[in-house]
Amino acid sequence: MKKRKINIITLGCSKNVVDSEHLMAQLHNSGFELTFDSNSTDARTVVINTCGFIGDAKEESINTILSFADAKTKGAIDHLFVMGCLSERYKKELQQEIPEADEFFGVNNLSDVIRAVGGSYRDELIGERYLTTPSHYAYLKISEGCNWGCGYCAIPLIRGRHRSVPMEELLTEAQKLADKGVKELIVIAQDTTYYGLDLYGSRQLGTLLRKLCKIDGIEWIRLHYAYPAQFPEDVIEAVRDEPKICKYLDIPFQHISDRQLKSMRRGVTKKQVYDLIEKLRTEIPDIALRTTLLTGYPGESEEDFAELLEFVEKVRFERLGVFPYSEEEGTYSAESLKDDVPDPIKQQRADTLMELQNRISAENNRRRIGHCERIIIDRREDTFLIGRSQYDSPEIDTEILIETDKSIRPGTFLPVKITEAEDYDLYGEIVPEGMQK
Repeated sequence: MKKRKINIITLGCSKNVVDSEHLMAQLHNSGFELTFDSNSTDARTVVINTCGFIGDAKEESINTILSFADAKTKGAIDHLFVMGCLSERYKKELQQEIPEADEFFGVNNLSDVIRAVGGSYRDELIGERYLTTPSHYAYLKISEGCNWGCGYCAIPLIRGRHRSVPMEELLTEAQKLADKGVKELIVIAQDTTYYGLDLYGSRQLGTLLRKLCKIDGIEWIRLHYAYPAQFPEDVIEAVRDEPKICKYLDIPFQHISDRQLKSMRRGVTKKQVYDLIEKLRTEIPDIALRTTLLTGYPGESEEDFAELLEFVEKVRFERLGVFPYSEEEGTYSAESLKDDVPDPIKQQRADTLMELQNRISAENNRRRIGHCERIIIDRREDTFLIGRSQYDSPEIDTEILIETDKSIRPGTFLPVKITEAEDYDLYGEIVPEGMQK
């Protein structure tokens, strides 16, 4: 009997990627032939996992839904289902505006989605994944939701309060990923450092990381989305002491002005931010810090922005992203503050920060020339192998290009000497055996 073919489209963040992979594991067990992130209409059923975080992401989700709605109207597909953050937040509006979709589901309706497309949900498959990332790395989502209530953020409205995944479930899932050949685990959540407080009465991220390190086959563990307030000491110790944990931390600071931090409801002060960064760099001297910043939040003055520029210049982050503020209905800032920074100024400030970061990144990269680094190969492009060091997360950070005709499988670790640097990318050569220090 011919298998039913289904196309899963995933938009937004890596947390959505994990949700889609759990969905696909269930569907695969139900006998579906799976394709993902395809613009083709050869699959007669399409499921779109949407993002509803900020304006640009919402627009991308809506445009994608409309594209497949049009395909359904023309008879190119038979069924269209929508899930995820956008439909959690705007289900009624979407039902009215896009009646071509068969059904809309929120973020916690996995079993309903499976039944709607004609599959069978099975409890024993909880934790199973159908990987859509390259086979050598995978995301491990350790919790859902968030308790912080930052002024600009709609995530608690969409995803609800923080809910940790039990540690034994995460260790089982990680072991299954290792058995599939995954070598790099990227630990994610809306706030990874909050992990365990709801289940165990105390923060348990440090304990979880050390237990993950004991899984054979996993060689790198990377930590994303660590909240700066009340940062757990044992996480610093784990990153410092465990060789498998990448000396890398994604910790979104958003701003540095005390006035802005208070208005954003971040629960942290300028002094606490600087103290945390100093502690991280003292305890883990070679750590690469990634952060995100927000420009044009309500009330951001020229003085506030000058502080932010000084912050970036002083700290010299290895990795940095900037977003102009986008007002999101239902959030504290939308309800209580005036969006008083004009959009052109928001963007201009973001551009100014990124120009500064370009220079810092280029200088940081040039200092790596001549160093030998252990890298993981992600793919081949033409005559180049493309890889990353422990200081670089996939898809968002610096890549190392190695010109060679050698046939080397993705997921292979290699010693590479850095020979050339650009603003964001590096070039290197494989260090021959016997010449490695």
